[in-house]
Amino acid sequence: MSRDILRLILKKIKNFGCHSVHIGGGEPFLNLDGLAMVVEVVRSMSVNIEYVETNSSWYKGRESALEVLSTLREKGLSTLLISMSPFHNEHVPFYKVKGVIEACKEANIDVFPWISQFYPEIDAFDDRTTHALSVYESKYGENYLAKIPSRYWIHFGGRALKTFATFYSTKDYRDIVSVNKGGCSELLDVSHFHIDLFGNYIPGLCSGLAIRYEDLGEKLDRKQYPFLATLYHLGIEGFLDLAKSDYGFKPSREYLSKCDLCFDIRYYITMEMGVNSKELQPRGYYENS
Repeated sequence: MSRDILRLILKKIKNFGCHSVHIGGGEPFLNLDGLAMVVEVVRSMSVNIEYVETNSSWYKGRESALEVLSTLREKGLSTLLISMSPFHNEHVPFYKVKGVIEACKEANIDVFPWISQFYPEIDAFDDRTTHALSVYESKYGENYLAKIPSRYWIHFGGRALKTFATFYSTKDYRDIVSVNKGGCSELLDVSHFHIDLFGNYIPGLCSGLAIRYEDLGEKLDRKQYPFLATLYHLGIEGFLDLAKSDYGFKPSREYLSKCDLCFDIRYYITMEMGVNSKELQPRGYYENS
């Protein structure tokens, strides 16, 4: 995120009464200079940083980690949310997580483990390497992954749709539509919100949907935001009808939820039809899904 966009976004959210943020990604520590700049600017504008999120993949050793964290502490970082779950352990060896936790203690940075209940389960394996989800099922039972959503909050979008479609029953799109009448009121939820590095507000935490930060607080122009307007007023049924009539979309499989169907429609419009819409951003989200 550029310094200029960051300042404009902070000014905007402060006008709405938000004086506390968290910094996530992706992985913020992949761009240390950028992260240091963000921490410094946020604190200079009298906005509190609740935490910075990390998956610990950047950890190389105690001394370098301590140097990085001490620098960020001086800039204004006080708490690090450290992700730990079987999903992260597929890609990040657990010794890195342990190393960052220890470095935080030395750098006088608080640790917010997300979530700590997974710690002993992950630590039961060799911490020098990664472990596939199938390894967890072999050790803890075939229902281990299926039960994870009951243990902590998971937003059923993105990767979660693919992961849990193998555990939960999918339905015909007509059944999905029939039990999801009315508009998607979730788009109005601002209890926890995200703004990406490009300046896109993500309504309802629905990755791939976007409202430009400049447009926040104003009545949205339906001509500029036809997809969001349809989703809000008519829900998934209206969005499906629009996709069929305007873009020739045809449901090609069964779906886990209305969010699964919504994503399939958005992916089709963006990647199959080549539509470059300001409300279906960033494009890289769809290119890498």
